[in-house]
Amino acid sequence: MHDVSAGHKDCVRGLAIVNNTEFFSCSNDASIRRWHIDGECLQVYYGHTNYIYSISVFPNGQDFISTGEDRSIRIWKNGDCAQTIRLPAQSVWCCCILDNGDIVVGASDGIIRVFTESDERKASAEDIKAFENELSQTTIDAKTGDLGDIKMEELPGREHLKEPGTRDGQTRLIKDGETVQAYQWSVSDGNWLKIGDVIGSSGATPQSSGRVLFKGKEYDFVFTIDVNEGGPSMKLPYNVADDPWLTAHDFLEKNDLNPMFLDQVANFIIENTKGDTVGHRATGHSDPFTGSGRYVPASVGGSSASGADPFTGSGRYIPGSGPSIDAPAGVADPFTGGSAYSSNTRQSTSAPTNIYFPKTDAVKFEQANTTQILAKLKELNRGAPSEQTLSDDGIQKLEKLLSTVSNLNAVEKPTTEEIEILWKTAHWPEDIVFPVLDILRLAVRHPVVNEQFCNEKDGVQFCNHLLNLMGPHGKPANQMLVLRTLCNSFAGQWGQTLLMSMRETVMSQAMELRAVNNKNIHVALATLVLNYAGCLHKVADLEGKAQCLSMVSTILEVVQDKEAIFRLLVALGTTIGNDGTARDLAQSLGVRSQIKKYSNVTDPAKLGECCKLILNQL
Repeated sequence: MHDVSAGHKDCVRGLAIVNNTEFFSCSNDASIRRWHIDGECLQVYYGHTNYIYSISVFPNGQDFISTGEDRSIRIWKNGDCAQTIRLPAQSVWCCCILDNGDIVVGASDGIIRVFTESDERKASAEDIKAFENELSQTTIDAKTGDLGDIKMEELPGREHLKEPGTRDGQTRLIKDGETVQAYQWSVSDGNWLKIGDVIGSSGATPQSSGRVLFKGKEYDFVFTIDVNEGGPSMKLPYNVADDPWLTAHDFLEKNDLNPMFLDQVANFIIENTKGDTVGHRATGHSDPFTGSGRYVPASVGGSSASGADPFTGSGRYIPGSGPSIDAPAGVADPFTGGSAYSSNTRQSTSAPTNIYFPKTDAVKFEQANTTQILAKLKELNRGAPSEQTLSDDGIQKLEKLLSTVSNLNAVEKPTTEEIEILWKTAHWPEDIVFPVLDILRLAVRHPVVNEQFCNEKDGVQFCNHLLNLMGPHGKPANQMLVLRTLCNSFAGQWGQTLLMSMRETVMSQAMELRAVNNKNIHVALATLVLNYAGCLHKVADLEGKAQCLSMVSTILEVVQDKEAIFRLLVALGTTIGNDGTARDLAQSLGVRSQIKKYSNVTDPAKLGECCKLILNQL
């Protein structure tokens, strides 16, 4: 049985065979999906901004082309949209790939066009010029043409076209007199090609109010946010009936951005949608990261992104992230080593095997991008208080420490001086301490660092400092990283001893973060409870187990993230296993009724299976 959420959200317009076992589908929901013949959705591709009508596959079985209602042919290579070709017709109805690799498309203007990479078959200069002239004379509805509403008075003039584009297909808007013109960058020609005059923007031809289609759904606004210089833009969809704070939180979480941006993004949404009601749209929005005055849904846009962190002016840094920014850090399955969820899970009719609990070894957060951590550390060091600023030698020692603790099998060990420098920088002001905390949570896994920070003499001071940074009014990034550091401290015997001795204080203060609406914090909080449950499993500490059960029950009332819920269930199973008194206490807390709703969850399957195993014990 497959999860129906893996399917399209609107009618399917085209299919294309990949090989004997796989095929593509395209839909009115503006997505393309790759399928296995047994019904598993293998991958989803987004790029079009309106209905997709047709799809055709290259002979290599990997690359393909698609056409749709956004006036475009899109060429996909290695899973990414490598090229966008605009046509002087709104609807590009069909496409196919010839044996020689040429692309043939048919459009609503009744013309069949052939595109080629071969110089021998390329059209004459006159025919190409005629096509470009026809394209330049078309009009583009901002709502359906992948451009969005534009405040004309804030657009640059033709001089903006003197700056080269950064990628093939990049769109740039300029004002020319009383009109708004759209240009597209061609890498092969090295110039900007006019693709039409824009209507539906402020100062241009009036159009009726409309909504923007993004990933198969309509929104009142789809802001384009350029954060990472040279990288892809990030889309921020929003409906005026939505909560701007929740929308901002979801945007930051989805793109694995620093939680410190929450106020910035939420206020940006509020400021740029003032006075709007459902079905109405505003113009003249400015990018909260770059300050650009242009709102360009679903395109990179004309003004080059500075790629600046709105708080520090430098490139963005993602605490706790791995080399890939697409996957949330620290939520890999601690039991299988794989991804947290799979949309391809089948429902099993046999009784699940208990591979989940008791879980007695520490679950850690180990993913990291050391290059980004060091870059942010060096940048923030320049703004640190003079008495806490690191010298070049100090930075080099921290860099060496980070390299050592990133490979726990390395022969070389951290030095006392390196650890002392780390402790000194851990006392930086709260606004800039997060890259240091990221190094700390990696370092504390190492036996040498674990002992030096968590020993009987210094452990209480170490733990209290972390708890101060984790306070309910602290920075979300610091709260998350402190929780992860505490979880990683369980990797060593010194850390386990320290945290067990301070269990009541640590768990009580950690519980105050349950109300923070942040997925990463919830996952880290659940992991902390799980690690405590693992330490308590084989000891007769009813008070400690009672505190674990109370935390599980209380957190389950507010948490929504499936990975966090799963880890709480494993903590519950670990706590009640082989302990009748603990089971009785769990029953008295009403845990059975709390978790029963998860027993039928199939995505991920581990959540439903673990829940059933616990219900069988209660």
